[in-house]
Amino acid sequence: MEMSSDQKEEQQQQQQQLQEHPKKVKGGLITMPFIIANEAFERVASYGLLPNMILYFIMDYGMSLTKGQNILYLWNAATNFTPLFGAFISDSYLGRFLTIALGSISSLLGMILLWLTAMIPEARPGPCDPRTPQLCKSASSFQHFLLYASFGLISIGAGGIRPCSLAFGADQLDRRDNPKNERVLERFFNWYYASASLSVVIALTGIVYIQDHAGWKVGFGVPAILMFLSASLFLLASSLYIKQTVRMSLFTSFLQVIRVSYKNRKLALPPHDSDGWYHHQKDSIHYVPTDKLRFLNKACVIRKPEDITSDGVATNPWTLCTVDQVEELKILIRVLPLWSSGIMMSINISQSSFQLLQAKSMKRHLIGSFEVPAGSFGLFTVISLFVWIVIYDRAVLPLASKIRGKPVHLGVKLRMGIGLFFSLLGMVASAIIEHVRRKKAIEQGLLNNPMGLVNMSAYWLVIQHVFNGLAEAFNAIGQTEFYYSEFPKSMSSIASCMFGVGMGVANLLASLILSTVDDITSRGGKESWTSTNINKGHYESYYWLLAIMTSVNLVYFVVCSWAYGPCVERLNGLGTETSNGIGKELMKQSSRVKDETAEKGEELFKSRLLVA
Repeated sequence: MEMSSDQKEEQQQQQQQLQEHPKKVKGGLITMPFIIANEAFERVASYGLLPNMILYFIMDYGMSLTKGQNILYLWNAATNFTPLFGAFISDSYLGRFLTIALGSISSLLGMILLWLTAMIPEARPGPCDPRTPQLCKSASSFQHFLLYASFGLISIGAGGIRPCSLAFGADQLDRRDNPKNERVLERFFNWYYASASLSVVIALTGIVYIQDHAGWKVGFGVPAILMFLSASLFLLASSLYIKQTVRMSLFTSFLQVIRVSYKNRKLALPPHDSDGWYHHQKDSIHYVPTDKLRFLNKACVIRKPEDITSDGVATNPWTLCTVDQVEELKILIRVLPLWSSGIMMSINISQSSFQLLQAKSMKRHLIGSFEVPAGSFGLFTVISLFVWIVIYDRAVLPLASKIRGKPVHLGVKLRMGIGLFFSLLGMVASAIIEHVRRKKAIEQGLLNNPMGLVNMSAYWLVIQHVFNGLAEAFNAIGQTEFYYSEFPKSMSSIASCMFGVGMGVANLLASLILSTVDDITSRGGKESWTSTNINKGHYESYYWLLAIMTSVNLVYFVVCSWAYGPCVERLNGLGTETSNGIGKELMKQSSRVKDETAEKGEELFKSRLLVA
């Protein structure tokens, strides 16, 4: 694939800089510790705040479980949505370095503000006993403002760091004239994802343990210190970085297509096989747009010769788009139904607060007097995901290939469906285990004592965590590979955001479901299914509701999968046997995208899910 004129110009400038000022060349391996440390410390700090936060809400702010969980849902949604805006701002205005720098500062301010809510007694209502919620003080408007402002700043910071960090690191190492360039990038990707995965493990164990045993002042102070190190180390190496120039974002391209197609809505489309009527890029494989979503084709119809410069470029991209721009938007629209089918799984795996309260009420001793913190049980999801990936890659596929005598590969849509089925099993297991736990609690006379310890091992919860881990291993990884293989290379940044956006939408819908269930089941003075008193509530009924919704969603996925048709990987597999008129250029493009992602992408996608 040829480089754009901007890329060629940048490469020439770098080569000239190397010749004239060899000691002033920027980038390279020396910048990696600063970039990787920035991302790693940010993840340890932010992920370490999540597991126990519902306990902070209940015990120090007097919140109900429903209200506290809804705040967490909205916070998670914001954290998943802000990277989209961060990517847009980075690509269109600020550049990656400045976006990461501002994001790091924003996260630091947010964590300091959250730490101050624990340090200053007047910043929160005070301790609250869940057994007597009627005696708990309500937080003032100012106290709520401090809490929500800290969450907002942390989400803004994540939106600046997470979409830019990996690409910014690649900018420092990418040297197309270096014969070892691919190997250098591969090593960077491996170290990057390894550090990100390790960060989550440290957050779910070390930070949670500190909060359980040293309290909120130290438990929030440590993440603030780590975030200070994250921002400081990144800014310290400012003079060493290569800072790429800003280019037009894909989001802007999509807006242009939508605007121009609407502006030309009354324009008659030329015959499909007409040559010269549609504006396309030089050396593009798309000379005419496809027949699907034909109303968008009006965005690339050449209305007047003067709309094109002598170089073949549109004089105004807001009045004329290219065929490639139109087709990129079509691909995005086409995958949306399948994308939406993965939202239900994300809703299921976001029920961390319920699982935390369950684990808190059960026996957690592991060896002797040591007990696993309740907030660390989410680690079993990560472990099961990682173990299955290793078994699948190193044992299942090689053995199946040996038995069949040819390479065996499960299609991405099949894996997505299997993941949804495991998500259903996870909700069924959650409901059954909670039914048993609540029954034992009532038998022990703990109906009015949610702080009492039920005579039941918390390690029964590992079953549902394993199912959730397998659901992510199949569906989430399958989703990510699906986006990367279906989208052209120019849309790789969108492909990397799709799963995160789905998580954000899932958090919003989970909040709506929880609020609706709480409202309906508490009418007439009844105890809500999602009561703060876990023994009075009916969490098992809530889980059964999610299981039913997951079953319906599984049917919806099958319909969407059938309507979508064969994936790029399937078309590549058909090769020359395809007889339905698929063009050779499409096959070449599909093969290129798949080849580029299959070699390095799949391992990266799998590692990415450890930190998603």
